[in-house]
Amino acid sequence: MAFMVQGTTTVAFADYYDVTEKDQRVFETNEGLTAEIVEDALIQATNRILSDIRSTHWWKELYNNLGDQSEIIDSYNARLVPAPQASLVKDRQQDFTDMTVYFALSEYLYPKVADFGNPDSAEVAKIAFFGERFRELFNKLIEAGDWYDFDADNTIEKTEKAPSRVNLKRVR
Repeated sequence: MAFMVQGTTTVAFADYYDVTEKDQRVFETNEGLTAEIVEDALIQATNRILSDIRSTHWWKELYNNLGDQSEIIDSYNARLVPAPQASLVKDRQQDFTDMTVYFALSEYLYPKVADFGNPDSAEVAKIAFFGERFRELFNKLIEAGDWYDFDADNTIEKTEKAPSRVNLKRVR
C-alpha cells in the first residue's frame, strides 16, 4: 500500500503494485496494460473518488461545520464546496487504496480488455464485482467519517470525526 505522491501532493491513493496484487491475471493476458496506463487510471480514479466525496451530504455538513465560516453552504450554492484534498486523508489509508483499485479496475482497466459481446466474459463479471466492492467500501468510509484531517495538523481530532449514515432503510 502506497499512495502516489509528487512532491507534497498526493496524486493517487494507490500505485501499480496495488493493482497487480488484486488481479495479476489481467496483466498476464493483456500486455497492453502498462504501468503508465494503470497509474493514469489510478490518478483518474482518485480524482473521481474525491469528486464523489465532495457531492455527499456528509462532506457538505463537515465543510459547513469546520470550513470557512464566512459563508454557510446550503443546497443552492453547494457547488462552492471544495473537494477534499487527497493529502489530508490520514486514516483508513488501506481502505482508500483498495477503493481506488476497485474503481480503476471496474471503470477504466477492465472495460479496455472486456469482451462485451460475450455475456459469460470473465472481465465483464469482474467489472460488476469490483464495482460493487467499490460502492460498499465508499459507503463504509462515508459512514465512518473518521479519516480526514480537516485542519491539516496531522492529527484527526474528535471534532473532525463525523460519523454518518447513508441509505438508511428500514426493512421489515
